[in-house]
Amino acid sequence: MLTELRIRNFAIIDQLFLTFGPGLNILTGETGAGKSIIIDAVGLLLGDRATSDSVRSGTDTAEIEATFTLPDDAERAGELRALLDAQALDDPDNPEWIVLSREVRLNGRNVCRVNGRAVSLQILSDVAAALIDIHGQGEHLGLLKPRTHVHLLDRYAGLLPLREQLARRVTELRRVRDELKRLRQDARTIAQRLDLLSFQVEEIVTAQLRHGEDVELESERRRLSNAEALTTLAQAAATILSQGDGELPSAVDMVSEAVGRVEKLARIDPDLQATADEAQALLEQLGDLARTLYDYADELEYNPERLLEVEERVELIANLKRKYGDTIEQINAYGARAQAELEELSNWEVKTADLERQEEQLLRQIGTLGAELSDKRRHAGQELARQVEMELADLKMSRARFGVDVQQTPREDGAILPDGRRVAFDATGIDQVEFLISANPGEPLKPMARVASGGETARLMLALKSTLAHADATPTLIFDEIDQGIGGRVGAIVGQKLWGLTGLHTETTPAGHPLPSHQVLCITHLPQLAVFGDLHFTVTKHVLDTDGEERTRTVVRALDGEARVQELMQMLGAVSDAGRRSVEEMIGEVVKVKQGALKLA
Repeated sequence: MLTELRIRNFAIIDQLFLTFGPGLNILTGETGAGKSIIIDAVGLLLGDRATSDSVRSGTDTAEIEATFTLPDDAERAGELRALLDAQALDDPDNPEWIVLSREVRLNGRNVCRVNGRAVSLQILSDVAAALIDIHGQGEHLGLLKPRTHVHLLDRYAGLLPLREQLARRVTELRRVRDELKRLRQDARTIAQRLDLLSFQVEEIVTAQLRHGEDVELESERRRLSNAEALTTLAQAAATILSQGDGELPSAVDMVSEAVGRVEKLARIDPDLQATADEAQALLEQLGDLARTLYDYADELEYNPERLLEVEERVELIANLKRKYGDTIEQINAYGARAQAELEELSNWEVKTADLERQEEQLLRQIGTLGAELSDKRRHAGQELARQVEMELADLKMSRARFGVDVQQTPREDGAILPDGRRVAFDATGIDQVEFLISANPGEPLKPMARVASGGETARLMLALKSTLAHADATPTLIFDEIDQGIGGRVGAIVGQKLWGLTGLHTETTPAGHPLPSHQVLCITHLPQLAVFGDLHFTVTKHVLDTDGEERTRTVVRALDGEARVQELMQMLGAVSDAGRRSVEEMIGEVVKVKQGALKLA
């Protein structure tokens, strides 16, 4: 239940704090006072688009915060807790409360929070949707669109889990059909692809490339190409180190002479022993260097044949790199992918047959689930029609008839029904669902959009909303000017029906389960409806002069006693003794209706 709503700097609202209660909460006021702005603010919590225009002029940030208590229904409360737990959003200090907030800033940035933790707009919207549902003024047009009817019927009948099973099969079927389409290419194209893949795989496999082979070959090619120069240089360096050059003694001999003298120094001054050891190590290193250079020179060999082999191998690898990748690893990876595709295409007939079997199996599963869904929809449609006609009778349309048309369209490649027929389908099933109405006796049932007049449409929408809202498990329902197109004579009935949504009723769902109770918020201009409110708020607009500048602000007051009577008189347009008597009579009648319902409950 929505218990508190705080709005700051949103549209013409500067500061607003509302405390709602259980039952029917009524908001009234002149047109343009800001009633729908309050609903728009709640809509932001449900994920409605927010712009910088939403921010009150002269401020930087608009803020909306709503506090909810978990519903009394254990199942609904458990679902909400599971949703919060999944996102680690539960508040262990206040487990019975949920606080949703959203900030809209002039720079376009939005900040969303659940129980004080920052979340994405999607998560905020998901949590809010489990707590509150808004039936806006534009919903009249939405209910007239046949594509929405299947969703309304399925929600009413509790068929969404079954429909989800069918939707998963449809998704899998689409994947299978996409794969089949890819495999059922032109035979010539497949043959050409097979030839190309075979050549590529053979070329890469035959090359037998090793990791790091290209680096090794480049090094070997440099040595082979410069063998003579490398030998000369290595031998010359080794000779200078070990034998000397002409009259010059070798480096080893000269260093050996120096080492001998340093050792003599160390014998005289033991502190130089470490230096003597370093000198001896240096002499040994020079000897090792000379031997390494002699070995290197001996290993060098000018081998034109090997040089040719290396250059051919280097060219082969360079050619493969141009075709398949910049490194040997990429070349081999390309070869593995080509091999996998080659094997797949080589068995394309086998795989095609397997996918065709999967396709038929899925079509039969979709057909079976669709037939079950269709049968349940027909039964639920009859119950929905019965309840809507009862609602219409209360709304002074007792001779109107309502129907739910459930049809299938034959299609050669459609779902396979248990009786062998094939019909079109989508993720919602095999049915095209449309609500029908006959507003006058003797007239056949026809689509709603083509039959109902303006006033009839409003009452029809109210009957549908009332019936469907009973089946809605969302704890808080908001109705924004549901009385549009409805006169005062029907207003009392509308008010009684909205109050009935709060839980004081004995009706059950088509499955025989108790209907869920709701907290209801309603914006209305009809006093006959407003008088049914358990709480009554009036919304007014004031123009204030602040430092010579006029600013408009919205003020909301809770009404009780005489203040409420005065508001109802204003709505009735009769601020007189006669108007007071009329209001007091309406209040008395409502008290009797509620007391009667309480006794029945």
